[in-house]
Amino acid sequence: MVHDAVTGEDIVEEVSGIVEGVFGRLAPVVTAATDVLGRPGPVRATELDALRPHVLAALGGRVVGAGFIAAPDALADQRFGFEWWTCTAGGPPAQLFISLDPASDHFLDYTRQSWFTVPRDSGRRHITGPYVDYLCTDEYTLTFTVPVRRAGVFAGVVGADVFVQEVERALLPKLRHLDGRAALINAQGRVIAANTARQATGSLVRDPDIASWWNSGAPPVRDDTTVLLRCGDAPIALLVRKR
Repeated sequence: MVHDAVTGEDIVEEVSGIVEGVFGRLAPVVTAATDVLGRPGPVRATELDALRPHVLAALGGRVVGAGFIAAPDALADQRFGFEWWTCTAGGPPAQLFISLDPASDHFLDYTRQSWFTVPRDSGRRHITGPYVDYLCTDEYTLTFTVPVRRAGVFAGVVGADVFVQEVERALLPKLRHLDGRAALINAQGRVIAANTARQATGSLVRDPDIASWWNSGAPPVRDDTTVLLRCGDAPIALLVRKR
């Protein structure tokens, strides 16, 4: 049974608020990217500089990294485009540079990353993670991405990084008030945050079968042993197993 003071619905609502807050910070970047890419004629990489003030404004709060990643050949003068900035401890934001040369041993083919492929293929915003961001921070991270189009054609994604520990810090007090083992999980059943050390961040929930539940439309589940609720339209759910 859920604690009288805090319900699963309370946590679902708070998660939805966090999600909408992050996507809300990205909205001006999406608008700016759409404007830049919508200019008549070829768009060159240097024109992405116009996004910088909007990207820097998106940083802060829970957002520790943000930027725009271009689809291959969306830019006229280079095949790939990566405009990404991160917060630094006690200093100004820093631009992240990665190898965009396919001939380089350090080339990062971001077109194979789920934070890029899912918005590209679905046409919808997405949240990837939790995963350890070995590229930037070595921290468990959630990456929020929104597709950007040019003349109706996918042209890249605007994204933001949020540390899982920040989500955990916000939600753990309420998760601890639920009666049972409670965890926030992604659509693959990976634990984002939980009220028990037995479910560490990144661990996989095998029972119930979250992927199958998700593929069935993620209907609310409330029975004698389990509460399973999707958090708004985010690929995140609250799972509570009765003790």
